[in-house]
Amino acid sequence: MKASALLLGSVFLLGLGACDSARQTSDTPGSATAESVNTTPRAEAMENNGIRFTPFEDSPKNPEAMMQLKSPVTGSTVPSGAVAFDYDITNFQLTKMTGGMHADEMANSEKGQHIHNIVDNEPYTAHYTTEFTKNIPDGQHVILSFLSRSYHESLKHLGAHDLRVITVGKVTTPLNFNTKAPHLFYSRPKDTYSGKDAQKVMLDFYLVNTTLAPDGNKVRATINGTEFMLDRWAPYMMEGLPMGENTLKLELVDANGTLIPGPFNSVTRTFTLQP
Repeated sequence: MKASALLLGSVFLLGLGACDSARQTSDTPGSATAESVNTTPRAEAMENNGIRFTPFEDSPKNPEAMMQLKSPVTGSTVPSGAVAFDYDITNFQLTKMTGGMHADEMANSEKGQHIHNIVDNEPYTAHYTTEFTKNIPDGQHVILSFLSRSYHESLKHLGAHDLRVITVGKVTTPLNFNTKAPHLFYSRPKDTYSGKDAQKVMLDFYLVNTTLAPDGNKVRATINGTEFMLDRWAPYMMEGLPMGENTLKLELVDANGTLIPGPFNSVTRTFTLQP
């Protein structure tokens, strides 16, 4: 009887240990279960004049994705005309379709993930290879590049962008640009949205050398005259916008609402929505 009791007790303890081991395995960060479930809560929306802004930070994460612009080299001078760009990208696959719920919620590139290349804060060009050429006029220019998900949301972690000044051809007026100062760059929305894509339009911008906080710097977004103060660097889903042309102004401001000096820290763009 004693031997039987000891045997049953041993089996019971082994069973508990196996269950506990299984639980620890399923809860281990990086396991398939942990990766497939995103527990980041959706932030509260802001609404004014029938327009709703909702920040979201639950897109698939790529914290190890890195990008480096190999050429043109910082401060270099290249011949006039088509400028050759060459990037080194690791842990990020261009042309891959980004997963997650947002791929079905907003305008999504059929070509997949890509690079946003912005010259002097003009509208970006999207590129799906690490090497390409782009016509840039003579002069000194600010080049911002960053990795983008297929639905055009920027990757915002350290190492996912590159900012530099280059010279193309002859320079008539030197550019006095401080790469260490706070800067705001415009990314989305852009061009025309129609059908389902016009119902939820993503606002996305890029910050360099600054952060946003309720008691610190902010981005003032004014859409068709309606103002929203954004105190977190995240993409925002815009809803309730009218069909036709919409006007969006972005400004990088300090805690007092004063515009922070910088050549690109105030920018106005238009985009169009169609049924």
